[in-house]
Amino acid sequence: MQKATLLGGSGFAGAEILRRLLRHPEIEVVRLGAADHLGQPVAAAHPHLEGLTDLRFEELSAEQAVSGVDVVIMGLPQAASIEVMQAARARDVRVLDLSGAFRLRNPASYARYYGAVHPNPELLTEFVYGQPEWNRAQLSGARYVASPGCFATCIELSLAPFARAGLLSGGVRTVALTGSSGAGASPLATTHHPTRAHNLRTYKPLEHAHTPEIVENLELWGAQSLELAFVPISAPLTRGIFATSFFSVAADVSEARLQELLGAAYAHERFVRVPQARLPEVVAVATSNYAEVGVVCGDLRGGRREVVAFGALDNLVKGGAGQAVQNLNLMFGWDEALTLAEPGSYP
Repeated sequence: MQKATLLGGSGFAGAEILRRLLRHPEIEVVRLGAADHLGQPVAAAHPHLEGLTDLRFEELSAEQAVSGVDVVIMGLPQAASIEVMQAARARDVRVLDLSGAFRLRNPASYARYYGAVHPNPELLTEFVYGQPEWNRAQLSGARYVASPGCFATCIELSLAPFARAGLLSGGVRTVALTGSSGAGASPLATTHHPTRAHNLRTYKPLEHAHTPEIVENLELWGAQSLELAFVPISAPLTRGIFATSFFSVAADVSEARLQELLGAAYAHERFVRVPQARLPEVVAVATSNYAEVGVVCGDLRGGRREVVAFGALDNLVKGGAGQAVQNLNLMFGWDEALTLAEPGSYP
């Protein structure tokens, strides 16, 4: 059994990771770090895990977090992740990070979108970007992995096949709705149920921190001179992301061709589905590690054909904790579907 420390264990993502690792046959969580509920059992923050573990929430220094374990899994703010990473590197401990601290390769993009200069920019090139469907070979045996953002995962999955085919260039416009759990476990005015349950509101339009990682990776996978205008929207959902992206292709590219590209890209992927009789839906993937993608074509405008690509996933699972576990499985050479294969709940 490999031994792990889980940091940020009292949050929603921490709960989802722990729920899956408690029944993982190859890894044991031996230490659970948090900033609250200190000394209390797991059920103090996560009642659905009552009686399933003797772990208690601890306040851990960076050195304590990496001591005596094979891997540290971090659901922390960027600055805290960077501090733990420095300790892990000194101890030769593997790192799986869910923050934005190591997702970007360009330090200037990090400074712009995260509001601070990266203190260790040399570490950015040491991390593998944790998108299993497009970076599986690099993830196999990786020492350091940066799990993608939830919006980034959804948007990348829906657009990457077209990038690889050389059909994605120039301007892309994306609107994506997300559930309240993406804002974390601490209550905020914008996530308070009475104000969220019957409301739609945008936040950080054209400035969301997931924008540069989407652009960086789609360009690595074949997009040309990509300019992404991304508008996120808080939706009256607890879980789920639904992304709609608009771009154009040459007039001779048919909808059948685009459908063929999606189908071929994900034909052998376990967690990405291309529905045949409908378009993607949040309810089809909620509570699961599955994502759905789809595409339709519109009329010709100015000699170009309009395209709309769709993506749907659960922001806490495929958009966060589930994908992190998928990455963990690949890092250690295990079946990547361990603890992740069950479908979501419906309705």
